[in-house]
Amino acid sequence: QVQLVESGGGLVQAGGSLRLSCAASGRTFSSYAMGWFRQAPGKERVFVATITWPGGNTAYADSVKGRFTISRDNAKNTVYLQMNSLKPEDTAVYYCAARMTGQPQFGSWGQGTHVTVSS
Repeated sequence: QVQLVESGGGLVQAGGSLRLSCAASGRTFSSYAMGWFRQAPGKERVFVATITWPGGNTAYADSVKGRFTISRDNAKNTVYLQMNSLKPEDTAVYYCAARMTGQPQFGSWGQGTHVTVSS
């Protein structure tokens, strides 16, 4: 499996921006679709965004569409989540995940990075 480490979380005011990064190591980054998920306090983890290998297709949750952008730099084995126009309801732990092409589930997960949006 691929190992994932997220970074870039923090505290930001509503309307601000953050960029999360997820560095992959271990098995080759190629052939993995990558995703971002989030878990708000007291709630289940939910899908945020995903990007295919090598990066031609993306998909977003309706709640972040138009505000968040997922991208990947395959030379750096890194996936990003650019978050703009942040809202207090975006407060959550954000997790990076990897899914091998052809597999139905995300099988590798990072440890998460905290994002807090103040009103």
